[in-house]
Amino acid sequence: MIRNRKAAALLALIALLFGAGLWIARADFSAGRLHRAVPSSAELPELGLMTTLPIYWPEVDRIGELLEGDREPHWARSALERSYRLRPLDTLASGGTNGPLDDLSFLLLAQPRALSPAENVALDSWVRGGGHLLLFADPLLSGDSRFHIGDQRRPQDVVLLSPILARWGLELAYSEDQPDGIREVVFEGIALPVAYSGHFILRPPAGGGKGACALRAQGLAADCSVGEGQVLVLADATLLENGTQESGRESILAMLINRAFDGAAHAEELD
Repeated sequence: MIRNRKAAALLALIALLFGAGLWIARADFSAGRLHRAVPSSAELPELGLMTTLPIYWPEVDRIGELLEGDREPHWARSALERSYRLRPLDTLASGGTNGPLDDLSFLLLAQPRALSPAENVALDSWVRGGGHLLLFADPLLSGDSRFHIGDQRRPQDVVLLSPILARWGLELAYSEDQPDGIREVVFEGIALPVAYSGHFILRPPAGGGKGACALRAQGLAADCSVGEGQVLVLADATLLENGTQESGRESILAMLINRAFDGAAHAEELD
């Protein structure tokens, strides 16, 4: 009887250990599948971001506001960070041998400040070397800001990128005869929200630089092959101006990102 009890206890212990092993194995397997389905941030491609819009950093009046941490992030930042590791850039050129763009393949410029001559050269060289750029260049922002005109914390109301656009054979023009409010313009099946938008005009590339641009959506967009790289420019930034989520805007941004970067960096869409 005692021997039978010992045998039964031993069998029970083996069954318990075997069951625990199966549970751990299942947990490891499930964790592995989850890890593969949702890449870690280190596995995501990197996207450079330069902007005066409050996409990466919110509009704050003092450091304390930024540290309070009770502000919702801009919807575009949240959407982008699901597919990219964002690298915020305050300059496109540096005095050293390693420039800010050197190890990037993808770049988003959203209503950036005016670029210095060195930055124009660095950006042009980066694109010609194979970089992919999505550029929002709005001649007149329509969104509200908490800071008055002239305050350096305010988004760049009028984009000032004539030198680099001219280098690629583009001129940004603005027509005052436009309806008030937000309207939609269709670009390759994408219904873009725009307000007081600009339009591009084709010009011979300045400085003898080779580039080939094609206008889309009545000039709202320009699609350029520059050296080994690609540039998609939009003459409006209304899509990104509002920090609160609006219906369909994540999908629109996802389609523009995929269009500009050829989908090469995406395992799935932004949304």
